[in-house]
Amino acid sequence: MTHPGTADAVPPDGLTVGGAASVVGVTVRTLHHWDEVGLARPSQRTSGGHRLYDAADVARLHRVRLYRELGVPLADIGALLSAPTDDAEDSLRRQLDQVREHIRRLERSADALDRLIEARRSGILLSPEEQVEIFGERWDPSQQLQARDRWGDSEQWAQYAERAADRSPEDWRRIMADVEALHGDLATAVREGVRPGSERANALAERHRASMSTYFDCTRSMHACLARSFVDDPGFLTFYDDIEVGLAGWLRDIVDANALAHGVDPATATWT
Repeated sequence: MTHPGTADAVPPDGLTVGGAASVVGVTVRTLHHWDEVGLARPSQRTSGGHRLYDAADVARLHRVRLYRELGVPLADIGALLSAPTDDAEDSLRRQLDQVREHIRRLERSADALDRLIEARRSGILLSPEEQVEIFGERWDPSQQLQARDRWGDSEQWAQYAERAADRSPEDWRRIMADVEALHGDLATAVREGVRPGSERANALAERHRASMSTYFDCTRSMHACLARSFVDDPGFLTFYDDIEVGLAGWLRDIVDANALAHGVDPATATWT
């Protein structure tokens, strides 16, 4: 098999390495390498000993380049060029299967990137209807856009988006089931007068921190910062006190006590 135009491109006395590289569309260094590994060697020499490629040599170079562009490993090309037709076809079919699998991997990567871009833009990758169905009738899907406007440049939003991009509706349902169980246990503890700083209260504080870490890595210092907003932010205050009267303040207190027990002063805690 010859490359179209090969014979016309090669003068009778052959091509130098530079000339052959230009005709084939590769670098001189590439031709030197193919020569060194025995894949495509010039068959002629000048009287001064310089390499020359004849038309058949250049045709082989074109074939080598074709296989390289198709992703065939350099070590396999020599056998392909000299193999009987059936063997060459089998090898090429295996290469085709590998290329198709590579395409599938690239498509999966592209889909994952699409989801990540959308998650960075909008947060949870659920329709408004799915959000209300999973998070409850009080959930306002526009809260995600407000959160992005407020925290979109933060490392925590990036973590949130990366995790959200990989979650299905079923994943969110499992997360919400855990959250509802936690809220039920917190409400019970308030009603039973569990004391902040007690073993039970500290365990609940750690469960709450773990729940927050579902969205982004929440340190105890960050947890203490969040706890301030449970009573200072009307939205948080209403949310928690609707679960159980007094829960917002009690939750802040158990978070603070747990942080202090681990060497974090809630009064001076920072977002780190």
